[in-house]
Amino acid sequence: MTAELVRGQNPPLPHTRLEIRVSAGHPIMACATCSDERGSVREQWLAHPGAPALPGVEVSPRATEAPRFTVDLEAVPEAVHQVNVLLALPEGTGGPAQFGATAAPFVAVAGQDGTELASFTITGLEAETALVALELYRRQGAWKVRAVGQGYAGGLAELLGDQGLQTARETAADIQQAVAPRAPRAEPARLRTRGADGAFTPPTAPRPNQTPAPGPDTTVPDGLSTSGQAGAPGGHAGSQQTPVPDPAPGPGGPVNYAHPRRQSAAPPPPPAAQPAQPGQPAPPVAGDATGWSMDERLYNQIWGMFEDLARSVAAYRSAIDFAENRMDQELDKVLSDPRSRIGGQGDAARDAARVKYEQLADQARQVLDRDLAQLAAESEVVEPALPPAFARWDNPAWHAYRVPMEIPMALRLGDLHLPESPELRIPFLVRLPLERGLWVDSGRSGSEAALVLDEGQLRKLALDCAVAHAARLLAVYPPGEFTVHVIDPAGTAAPSLAPLVESGALDGPPAAGAQGVSAVLAKLTQRVDLVTMAVRGGAADSLPPDLDTAEQLLIVNDFPHGFDDRAVTQLRYLADEGPAVGVHLLMVADREDASAYGPVLDPLWRSLLRITPVPDDHLADPWVGHAWTYEPLTVPAGSGVLRQVLDQVTAARRSWRR
Repeated sequence: MTAELVRGQNPPLPHTRLEIRVSAGHPIMACATCSDERGSVREQWLAHPGAPALPGVEVSPRATEAPRFTVDLEAVPEAVHQVNVLLALPEGTGGPAQFGATAAPFVAVAGQDGTELASFTITGLEAETALVALELYRRQGAWKVRAVGQGYAGGLAELLGDQGLQTARETAADIQQAVAPRAPRAEPARLRTRGADGAFTPPTAPRPNQTPAPGPDTTVPDGLSTSGQAGAPGGHAGSQQTPVPDPAPGPGGPVNYAHPRRQSAAPPPPPAAQPAQPGQPAPPVAGDATGWSMDERLYNQIWGMFEDLARSVAAYRSAIDFAENRMDQELDKVLSDPRSRIGGQGDAARDAARVKYEQLADQARQVLDRDLAQLAAESEVVEPALPPAFARWDNPAWHAYRVPMEIPMALRLGDLHLPESPELRIPFLVRLPLERGLWVDSGRSGSEAALVLDEGQLRKLALDCAVAHAARLLAVYPPGEFTVHVIDPAGTAAPSLAPLVESGALDGPPAAGAQGVSAVLAKLTQRVDLVTMAVRGGAADSLPPDLDTAEQLLIVNDFPHGFDDRAVTQLRYLADEGPAVGVHLLMVADREDASAYGPVLDPLWRSLLRITPVPDDHLADPWVGHAWTYEPLTVPAGSGVLRQVLDQVTAARRSWRR
């Protein structure tokens, strides 16, 4: 479980191989110093962008928005008793002049397997330009981490001087010089999915027109994962571009491994915003993140909004926790003194403690309300500008829909929001092509919306939700590049499946009965086998000419009713191996109904991205520990947009096949 630290906390570290991630929303330099048992730092015990490695410690070799430290505490010299994690603002990059003018830095300590161990949002900074974020120190043969958050207005030179470095000023100048040529260049990040916990990393693309919210990358996080349920959702992959070293020249001269059509330069900067009034933030602009296309800019901007909201709420919750802890400490101090129990001293002290708590809570809420208002203004600008793949069903973009000729980079599956601001919705995007199947949970979860519905209503809503997602996938793929199959063993899904069946969007009629289920599963299993063998053997050209090479989606209704052991094994195989070769599952199921199978189906649930047909706060965020409420996308009542879109898809497919 992640420990959210406040200044001074010092939990033990269960691992000695660590990764320390920093998120700041702007370029920031990462440095590390080692000190002996007296706290002295030697000249050779400093890692910085100009010299990024020490024994057991490595830092980011440049100024980035999300620098990382790699630490192997077993490899540090025996004379080292403490490793200090330092952060500083680079000069001459156009970034903030002091930490108080931007988002509070967020630091996360993770194990080698990516599991987050501790996090620290460094709040309360003002004129500081350098700070000590964390200390990793030995105590009785074990290692511990302490949240420090000590800032220095005099910058890195003052910080290094305070640690006893004799050449602090010269060293600080060398470090600034080392990052100066590269500091302005920022690269857009991508969201990625990892395993059963669905860990994701929101991007940290620069957002010059957005005043960053105070508070804590995940690593976005790393992550979204399901809380209390297997099969957590998250976005899909893409990763930050990393420089590739030039190959060594051979006898015939250097070999150029660059793809002839691949763009290798940095993406163009975001569009300039209208000038702001003095003292006011710049007005929001749709697409103000970096990217090669407007869709990529909007994608990065949306996840920037997600990151800002997560940070702001994390900072607010941290401030409330601090205020509560402070009040508890003051009350404990009053109660522990017998003299305070006589007369009115105790009552006065308790009243004073509560007044201080209310003041701190009010200040924290004012900051949060300011950030929420700015994000709401940005959302109002961004939402109307979204393309169909990113838009809700009520967005006018769907009424102007045309079948695309290229696959978009992502698809919207719903909205996310937090209890501090339920009206502020952040689009929940996943990358395409899908890297894991989907599971629409038709069971009763712990949400209030699910508890007021009976089982029949929930199953109907879950199936409607699955049909809407299938329609979206069909709509965003070019003609002939996406095929949908349906398994409905008992034939109970006909009303919900009507838009897909009547429009002709399905590959064939929904499969019913044991024979139909067996035929569809055998067909898709054979496709996975053939494509997997062809890819591994390097013989993709040898595939049968009648094999459908389009992406395949299988909608499975009311699982596990109507499925024997062989069918269950085939479904597990498709869930595990299918996404890599373009075969995806869309399960409509209640996990409790499958309890008779015992743990044999646990891998199936873990391999799928769980979504719900009603609002549910089942998405846990390991990045800052939030529980996000997922809100499904619904087609407006009485709207014909779904059928209109499917008719266009079917017409385009017929035209393409001629």
